[in-house]
Amino acid sequence: MLYTPIKFRNVELKNRWVMSPMCMYSCEDGLANDFHFVHYGSRAQGGTGLLIVEATGVEPRGRITNHCMGIWNDEQAERLKRIVEFVHFYSESKIGIQLAHSGRKGSTWNNVQIPLEEGWETVAPSSIPYHPSERIPHALTKEEIREQVQYFKEAARRAVSAGFDVIEIHAAHGYLVHQFLSPLSNIRTDEYGGSFENRIRFLLEIVDAVNEELDQEVALFVRISGTEYAENGWDVEDSTRLAAELKKHSVDLVDVSSGGNIHGAKIPVHQGYQVPFSSEVRNGAGVQTAAVGLITEVDQAESILQSGKADLIFIAREILRNPYTAVHGAFEKKESCFFPHQYARAKISS
Repeated sequence: MLYTPIKFRNVELKNRWVMSPMCMYSCEDGLANDFHFVHYGSRAQGGTGLLIVEATGVEPRGRITNHCMGIWNDEQAERLKRIVEFVHFYSESKIGIQLAHSGRKGSTWNNVQIPLEEGWETVAPSSIPYHPSERIPHALTKEEIREQVQYFKEAARRAVSAGFDVIEIHAAHGYLVHQFLSPLSNIRTDEYGGSFENRIRFLLEIVDAVNEELDQEVALFVRISGTEYAENGWDVEDSTRLAAELKKHSVDLVDVSSGGNIHGAKIPVHQGYQVPFSSEVRNGAGVQTAAVGLITEVDQAESILQSGKADLIFIAREILRNPYTAVHGAFEKKESCFFPHQYARAKISS
């Protein structure tokens, strides 16, 4: 299955390997540069079915750091378009972008909040900082929530114009959308807080707004945290309920990660530790999912797919170590995978 195609809307991936979005902290003013061109281009040469560009801020306050990527203006989208065009012309990979807002976890460097004069006032559903030592975030008003939805919509429009094949909404890892989902970070008393239905409202409004900018040529994914590893917090049962709702709102795949919203949460990290969350969400909600989290071997990835625990395999650190993960796996399994014709002399025959 790992080397069989899969289609989302009209977007066909040649295989199930996906480069997970990973922040590179290498932008100035949110602009992609030559590093990003080489970084993403090299992974496309490695045969990966889909690349997803790192968490990209939908507004300046949506960045995690001053050096994170942005897509709140047309200049940023034009820089990204150059990368997209290279990937499309010189490989068989598809390319997506993760639209994100850091919320209360922004204005940081090396996981430490930077002074206000060097950063910005963070925003959140409620006036609760991620860590008690941090500044209290500004609680968004209902009008400001509507503005945030519009930021995501405008970012999606720019991403489509730049030629991206997939849009992923970042609703995981304790960033703004996740902050709305969790009853531990969202204590609002209006229609965006309280009940499960109210806490997922912000995400569903974003999904609907983004879908207005998409057609059958661009697929929509959502990344969630399957659990936040905290008592009375967001858990895998909530994630399964949410995934069923996302399916109704034309989301094509749910990318299931975990954690990030509760400081000091104890996370039992081991090989494939997040795969059970993907499995439960996939089979409980009847949706397509992606598995992520210390997946490093081709046999491991194949087993996850064959056992019905996921539909795509997202890899992160492993593809940083080895941009040719997909190609090497194909050599090992004697499967077909894109290999640059410029490098044909190095191809291992089947």
